[in-house]
Amino acid sequence: MGDDIKFRQQLLVIDENLGTEEVEALKFLCSDLLSFKNLEAVESAQDIFQLLMAKDLLNKEDTFILAELLYRIRCHFLLQKLGYTKETVQENLPWKGKVSRYRQMLYELSEDITSEDLKRAMFLLRDQLPKKLTNMSSLELLTFLEKQDHLAQNNLQILEKICMDISPDLLKTVNKYKMERAQQESSLPVKETASFSHHISEGLFHSGGGVRLLTSSQETPIKSLGSNIYDSGSLREHAGSVHFIAARQDDKAVNVMQGISELSQEQPARISNPESKTEKLKTYKMDGPHRGYCLIINNFSFTGTLQKRRGSNKDAEMLAQVFTWLGLDVKTYTDKTSVEIKNLMQEWRSSKDHRDRDCFVCCILSHGESGLVYGIDEQEVTIRTIMSYFTARQCPQLAEKPKLFFIQACQGKEIQQAVYIEADAQNPDLLPIQQLVLPSESIPEEADFLLGMATVGGYASFRHVQHGTWYIQALCNKLQLLVPRGEDILSILTEVNEDVSKRADNLGKKKQMPQPAYTLRKKLIFPVPRSPPPSQQQ
Repeated sequence: MGDDIKFRQQLLVIDENLGTEEVEALKFLCSDLLSFKNLEAVESAQDIFQLLMAKDLLNKEDTFILAELLYRIRCHFLLQKLGYTKETVQENLPWKGKVSRYRQMLYELSEDITSEDLKRAMFLLRDQLPKKLTNMSSLELLTFLEKQDHLAQNNLQILEKICMDISPDLLKTVNKYKMERAQQESSLPVKETASFSHHISEGLFHSGGGVRLLTSSQETPIKSLGSNIYDSGSLREHAGSVHFIAARQDDKAVNVMQGISELSQEQPARISNPESKTEKLKTYKMDGPHRGYCLIINNFSFTGTLQKRRGSNKDAEMLAQVFTWLGLDVKTYTDKTSVEIKNLMQEWRSSKDHRDRDCFVCCILSHGESGLVYGIDEQEVTIRTIMSYFTARQCPQLAEKPKLFFIQACQGKEIQQAVYIEADAQNPDLLPIQQLVLPSESIPEEADFLLGMATVGGYASFRHVQHGTWYIQALCNKLQLLVPRGEDILSILTEVNEDVSKRADNLGKKKQMPQPAYTLRKKLIFPVPRSPPPSQQQ
């Protein structure tokens, strides 16, 4: 009884973290496992789980089918809820995988179809589509073609014609699938073709041949971008839990390696690996009537022993200018106690105004320690508490929307600096290793969060008393420079890492490295503002 409840609790948690797009993707990937009639009635992930359990494809003893589905739609952060990692799913796919290569191909194709491609495809098929149907997703279009017997594993002609007409590049995915299938069928005994081809196509890189950037030996729900400051320090035992990247990142560099040249001589066919296909992430919707709110809490003057944060007003001013330029409605609050900070989070969590907005941004400028910030009363507020007000359950108006938190505060040691340099910390000693709170531990375990920390755990961040903090000034500068170039937020934060890492105090001895962590499911790209950036308006 207890195990049954625990199993269903796991399913509920997963369901709460899946949005409408993910549910649609799950329905499509289950099309060969469940009937179209049953799938038509599906309204939530729970409905899919129930159908899979009814066919004994999913039960408390064997949850691999769900792990595979989450892996296919790249919700890797949810795998740990089932006791899996990305790597363990990959290792088991050759023997346990249920989603056919044909279904994978169609899903990959849908990921590559742009909104313009979809409009053109619907125009070409207007006579075949229901008259009242004016809008559908790429997955819905593919499902419609299957239901009308215009698309099947051995009937790809119409799909190929559509791809050729709307975007010939889409044919590469279809042709790759056809080539793999033809090679497998021509080189293997008929009765063994299906199983062996599935094993080969799924497992080609699983013995360790693939190149995957931004991953390590284990996948966790939160990915972190940081520096090699940990290489000889506190995180050595955590290898595989926190993900680092170099100071500079090219968008194309994070894609997995494209195929291989040959198989070994023991294998009769040359097959490219479907798992090595470039993972083209979707982008968050950022074209709504309102971009979103940006809260700035600027704690400058404290009531106890903490020093005034001279230069912080410069940060708050610059953040307000930049996020206003990016289209957000900025609200600035000055000198808030710990209780007032929590009350503000509660107030904004309950706001109905998030419904028609694309995202939410919160910037907190204060003194702090590992995993927390201080109110002006010098009482602690954990970063996790602040962020937890905006989970999908607590703030459904922001469900499936990106929520960005930027924290300018020390996460440990205060260092006495020359007159122009101060540290945003209280404790004069470096926190013991066991007291460090990683950014990944501050983020709620659900999708669509990003936490930008001014510094890594246990270290101070620095503030110029006239020009503001290194981190916030670098963040504002890079947003102004790179948003007009169409860069996504993670690429921008990598540039911020590089910028801050090159800075030092007057003696060249004091350094700082920011560390973002995130559970974003898609790329976040701010639309390019029509007006020039604030730095060019002065």
